[in-house]
Amino acid sequence: MTEHPSGYTVAVLGLGAMGVPMATRLATGLRVTGYDVADARLALARDAGVETAGTARAAVTGADAVLLAVRNGAQLDEVLFGDAGIAGSLAPGAVVLVTSTVGTDAVLTAAARLGEAGVDIVDAPLSGGPVRAGRGDLLVVVGATPAARERARPVLDLLASTLTVVGDRPGDGQALKTVNQLLCGIHIAAAAEALALAEALGLDREATLAALTAGAAGSFMLGDRGPRMLHEPGEAADVFSRLDIFVKDLGIVGDAAREASVPTPVAAAAEQLFRLGAAAGLAAADDSAIIDVMRPADRRP
Repeated sequence: MTEHPSGYTVAVLGLGAMGVPMATRLATGLRVTGYDVADARLALARDAGVETAGTARAAVTGADAVLLAVRNGAQLDEVLFGDAGIAGSLAPGAVVLVTSTVGTDAVLTAAARLGEAGVDIVDAPLSGGPVRAGRGDLLVVVGATPAARERARPVLDLLASTLTVVGDRPGDGQALKTVNQLLCGIHIAAAAEALALAEALGLDREATLAALTAGAAGSFMLGDRGPRMLHEPGEAADVFSRLDIFVKDLGIVGDAAREASVPTPVAAAAEQLFRLGAAAGLAAADDSAIIDVMRPADRRP
């Protein structure tokens, strides 16, 4: 394992499904302080051995790096610049790692405002899920200046098994993650569509999934989400990635595509399927539950 600077401190803001395992992973080699607005999440982090603070500002005071695990661009802006925002509590020379998919514009706006105070953003959206986060086995794509990347290296080294630098400016990481989420959303929707059809045709679901994943029709999302799509209607799969994340992410894809004047009709169709799922009460369900939107009426929950 890479040796990290003695005394290097990290604040993790947002102790949700990804925030807690990332904080516990970072605590294996660095000094970590976590914060979340939800008391239950703070308690969960403490139970996992992570030191917590009473406010976000207290958590980031004196930190070398601040890792933000927020839901969207609005939360990013609120955490940094809202009434209880941390921007004024960050030390010059600190780096802020944005690990969520929030869109290029949100990161560029935040980077410009923080830059005035001598704080750099490391645009580092990641993929892999909570289990891999706890193992330091995440895919991280990074857009940041070389100097900012170096200051964030202790954090990135502990979290990423695959680290891809896509550019030297904030926003580049979000751009690549947007393309990544276009494919992921389409692949999940396609897997659900195929398995729903197989079910309606009376095929054995387990045998069908095994055959598809072994051949040219296979994809990572089919192999990963497919087993969770085999649940009976009304049964809830464990939540590894909420369905409404793809409502958000495919919305970001659509916005980026319109701005770039690139047609994305397949991604638009996938977005509508996820929106239908959210409207049907599946927003907080695992994203594999999108199959329930496509099942015949007599097979829906």
